[in-house]
Amino acid sequence: MRTLYQFPLSHFCEKARWLLDHKELDYVAQNLIPGVHRAFTQLKTGQNKLPVLKDVEQWIAGSTQIALYLDEHYPEHRFLSRDINLRAQALEIDTQANEMGHHVRRWVLAHALQGSDESVDILIGEKGYLRQFDKYTKPLLKKMVFKGYQLQSDKVAESKAELDQMIPMFNEILIANHGRYLLGSRLGLADIAVCSMLAPILALPGTPWETEHPDAFSTEFLQYREYLSELPLGQYVARIYANERRARVDWRGV
Repeated sequence: MRTLYQFPLSHFCEKARWLLDHKELDYVAQNLIPGVHRAFTQLKTGQNKLPVLKDVEQWIAGSTQIALYLDEHYPEHRFLSRDINLRAQALEIDTQANEMGHHVRRWVLAHALQGSDESVDILIGEKGYLRQFDKYTKPLLKKMVFKGYQLQSDKVAESKAELDQMIPMFNEILIANHGRYLLGSRLGLADIAVCSMLAPILALPGTPWETEHPDAFSTEFLQYREYLSELPLGQYVARIYANERRARVDWRGV
């Protein structure tokens, strides 16, 4: 059985889940404890980030490397074209999407942690030691997230400035390809990468970022969500999620 080691709310892990689901491969989404995960991933892969896929005896770290591995070993429902130019373009969009993902994560987390504890509750999980002692673990996790993702106001502002440049860029790429997909005529790595990275801002139904307390977010956040929703890019992400995100495993993990 394949195992995807993950954080439920990570959009990079969402990208990896989508890659496995698109290939129609069976797997288990195994949650790791934030902070503690570094020792595990370092031991298994030599780096300390998620997602990590274990496929039989193979350990693959990083969403893009997982995509490349899956296309090589499970070629049905390919993410990348065999055409050299289209492949290079897709990998370039994927690289840019990953960069955008870091800024999305910082900006969304900064706003999410100012509101309700909904996100922290998901990180803690529904059972286990963290849940038993959540009175103490919630403040600790908040501090770890704040420090680990550099949520200081100046860093958050820098990430917002980057988003203000990258979102229009992807919007233009989409329009240039006539608005159906970012590249080519079917869903591929470029689409999965960009849609996964932007999903936390849009909080689409059925995604990990769908919230029960939208009023907990700041006016700034809600206005930016509306701005993105009105762009062809935002409408495309919503359409792709509605029509082509066929999840086979519960994102909450085990």
